[in-house]
Amino acid sequence: MNALVRRADAVEVIGAGLVAKAAGAGSRRVAGVVGRARSTVRGWLARFAGRAELLRRLFTQVLVDVDADPVPPAAAGSVIADAAAAIVAAAGAVARRWGLPVLTVSPWRVAAAVTDGRLLSPDLLVLPINTSAPWPVPR
Repeated sequence: MNALVRRADAVEVIGAGLVAKAAGAGSRRVAGVVGRARSTVRGWLARFAGRAELLRRLFTQVLVDVDADPVPPAAAGSVIADAAAAIVAAAGAVARRWGLPVLTVSPWRVAAAVTDGRLLSPDLLVLPINTSAPWPVPR
């Protein structure tokens, strides 16, 4: 999945902006890095910041569920950086689990797939993951 719900930009572009923010850049600098309007970037950053703790927990759970011997990422210094680190770690676990070369798996495409394109949507629905049961898991 290369797109997020209600977002015109590719998920990799948004992800690059989130990584820049996690590294400490402000919205003006992030906008310059990704070549997008500052108002657009502020929207991404605000939405991500508002759900960063939820996303950190979600992607840490994906990491633990998918990796046979998971190593959760260390604290990165901010809630946004912690969430971005969890997304990258979970994507690495997905790549290892299914034997994909890590460099060919975009962490942001994994994030889009896990959240069904709703990484930045107000209606993010987090479903439990059971990797040993057929999908969807009956309730």
